[in-house]
Amino acid sequence: MNSSRVKNQFLVSYLNYNLGADQNHMLSVFMLVYNQEGFISQTLESILHQKTSFPFNLVIGEDCSTDNTRAIIEAYKKQYPDKIKVISSSQNVGLINNFIRTVNHCDGKYIAICDGDDFWIDEHKLQMQVDFLENNSDYSIAFTRKQDVLPNGTISAYQPTNPDTSNFTDLINGNYIPSVTAVFRNKVNGALAIKWLHKYPYGDWPLYLYTVSDGSKIKFIDTITAAYRKDIGVSAKVRASKTGVIQVNLRILKDLYDDQAFEKHKTIIIKSIRNHQIKYMLALVAEDQFLKSIKLFLSLLLKVNPIKLTKSYLFSLKKRFLTARQ
Repeated sequence: MNSSRVKNQFLVSYLNYNLGADQNHMLSVFMLVYNQEGFISQTLESILHQKTSFPFNLVIGEDCSTDNTRAIIEAYKKQYPDKIKVISSSQNVGLINNFIRTVNHCDGKYIAICDGDDFWIDEHKLQMQVDFLENNSDYSIAFTRKQDVLPNGTISAYQPTNPDTSNFTDLINGNYIPSVTAVFRNKVNGALAIKWLHKYPYGDWPLYLYTVSDGSKIKFIDTITAAYRKDIGVSAKVRASKTGVIQVNLRILKDLYDDQAFEKHKTIIIKSIRNHQIKYMLALVAEDQFLKSIKLFLSLLLKVNPIKLTKSYLFSLKKRFLTARQ
């Protein structure tokens, strides 16, 4: 590569980094880590080997691992002292508090997420997503497809098809953004404004909703860039129960409704609450919690279309009855 081309690339990188941004990096990679010594090296290597024309750093929230995870991270930090920042404490703070403190330390114009047991498989992932967001100011999130790595090592690339462009109205119905693939504009800026987030076991969905609550859009890039280790780790336990997840999402939606920052979305949030209540009712039937399901069914009759609700409820009962007979 000739010297003039190198100089031009450096100038483009410098301008991209400095124009309109007060942050120290173009992008911060956000990582939560706890007891992942068997995976963390692969995760770190996949991030550090990203090929970009801009500066990025890695912010690791290490929550007092009891295995060798911390030692591995510290060894990498010695190799990359200007690239890796480790956030830790003398005692375990838990998943969501680790989430909040780590995202608050991200100083990039953009944030990418990769937990300590996941990894990236496309070395141009960050460049592709940042290029898109830099050239499309009306978008605040860009995400891609992923592949799932099952506990037995089997790889599955299945992922439901997403619309090319979506927004708050779509995302409020449920999170379809795999965090390991996401890059989004840093609207946290050192002080996450979602004050109620500490009450919940995960924060990615509320954070995405906050990011696009200003009317900006979400871009789906139809390519696989990352691998997600399925059914392991702390978050897997949280998401194991379908009714449990829906209950958490309902509480999140109610806090969104009460939050002044989401004032202009109240009508959409109420609609999502009703939809989630119906999902919860059907999930209760599937788990044989019939008394709870009938109480919820009766409470919803005056709030949603009663004919559609009754058909859905009766169909779920029939399906459960037939399943039980098999």
